[in-house]
Amino acid sequence: MNKDYDVIVVGAGPAGLLAAGRAASMGAKVLILEKMPSEGRKLLITGSGRCNVTNGATNSEFINHVFPDGRFLRHALKAFNSTNILQLLDKYGVKTIIGPNGRFFPASDKAKDVLTALLQWTSDQGVEIRKGERVEKILTDNSKVIGVKSNGKSFMAGAVILATGGKSYPLTGSTGDGYELANQLGHTIEKPLPALVSLETAGGIAQKLQGLNLKDVNASLWVNNKKIHDLTGEMLFTHFGLSGPIILTLSRFAVNPLQNREKVEVSLDLVPSLKETELDIKLIQDLNNHGKKKIINLLHNWLPASMAPLFIELLMIDADKVCHQISGNERKKIAGLLKNFKIPISHNRSFKEAIITAGGLILSEISPKSMESTIISGLYFAGELINLDAETGGYNLQIAYSTGWLAGESSAKYWKSK
Repeated sequence: MNKDYDVIVVGAGPAGLLAAGRAASMGAKVLILEKMPSEGRKLLITGSGRCNVTNGATNSEFINHVFPDGRFLRHALKAFNSTNILQLLDKYGVKTIIGPNGRFFPASDKAKDVLTALLQWTSDQGVEIRKGERVEKILTDNSKVIGVKSNGKSFMAGAVILATGGKSYPLTGSTGDGYELANQLGHTIEKPLPALVSLETAGGIAQKLQGLNLKDVNASLWVNNKKIHDLTGEMLFTHFGLSGPIILTLSRFAVNPLQNREKVEVSLDLVPSLKETELDIKLIQDLNNHGKKKIINLLHNWLPASMAPLFIELLMIDADKVCHQISGNERKKIAGLLKNFKIPISHNRSFKEAIITAGGLILSEISPKSMESTIISGLYFAGELINLDAETGGYNLQIAYSTGWLAGESSAKYWKSK
């Protein structure tokens, strides 16, 4: 077979760029085919344009933040981890700073600088990029890759890496093309669902609190009256419901039950630093020390200003009632709402707003040691296309880099062996 290229990479996002650059650095003649008019469109909008480059968690800690099975990434993280991407970016002039919870950002706060560095690196390795190329088929012979067909043209190659992304932010080009290409070759696809996505609420609670940002609050997700997961951190009330870091992470466990029309609720513990008995003691002290104060004003000591009137409404207590008139039963109702402020969830937002995709190519059909298909020889996968997704904090981009690097390295070794 006459080959046009040694390795063809489908997709010019972070996974595709790392895959192509690594394969080329090992001597392979590499072509990237990108269907959009420009590369890395999704990378440019990550972190609201700042780009949370990676997370500095150790490899063993990193996998605890990945679903459904972070252990799949052990070989990929060993091959290329957060230290490696930071070193590569530094070499190309992108200085980084560390933020809360091990998150790294470019010092310039510009995602464009990260993309520019990756494109320069791939160029230096000799990678060719063709844009406006929509791959419609992976070409095979006897269960081995021989090339791809794009826009009606055939490009022959010894290995192919699919790095087409998932379905989140479809305007950037992530429209699920890779799922169909893989499925055509016999790969199984776990239903793609929006992940790291905001949640819509039933009732008017969120709308009344629109714009309120809560920090150090504990949010727990309940499905059919059973607690599924909880996180402490920051969240936001919006015109449609709930958003913010801890809500986005909890959404991973909410979307499937919502699709199945199950009962989903988020419970907020507004004073997570206090146990119920400790809270009751403090409330008794407050009510005794401020006996002539109106209860609405006392609640301002415990809640943001915009939340206090809603509390009074939900508790059905007269806002002008003074503290020494509050009964023991009313005090317990106040404490109960502070520790268990439940909000019914009706829907999740769509792929248009989802940061990442859950689901995708099932892990059992991909070798974790090489990212090669267990069905088609010479076919490799990288990035969001794979059924791996993680919490916010730079983990998802690192998954793209690590799986891309390993796929590129493995494809080059495969090509050399033929």
